Amino acid sequence: MFYKGRASEEWLKDLEPFGTNWQKPFLEDAPWLIVVFRKNFDVSDKGEKAKNYYVQESVGIACGFLIAAIHLAGLCTLTHTPSPMGFLSEILGRPKNEKPFLLLPVGYPKEGARVPDISKKEFKEITDFI
Repeated sequence: MFYKGRASEEWLKDLEPFGTNWQKPFLEDAPWLIVVFRKNFDVSDKGEKAKNYYVQESVGIACGFLIAAIHLAGLCTLTHTPSPMGFLSEILGRPKNEKPFLLLPVGYPKEGARVPDISKKEFKEITDFI
């Protein structure tokens, strides 16, 4: 759905250097798939909701640590965020208070795997000291 209408032409053009398309063979080749869910609120045994704060930030930081640990263990991964992601909740039987956040295929790199040479912004481009 993403490549056939959800993504703008500009977005698709920006993806070209990565050689990505609707086919995602790494999802079938990876020996492990880690699906990270965010939990926006807890539900008590009585059905009462308790809001969780800074969920996006906390889950994002935790994912960063997880990715670093995966790499330090000698494995590789990449972040994958299928659009839409709701099907993950359904097939994994997750409760309504959990929403998919990130999918991480984990394993050893295939022989001949290529990593795109992505330029990063200079430190001075992303910082201001006041």
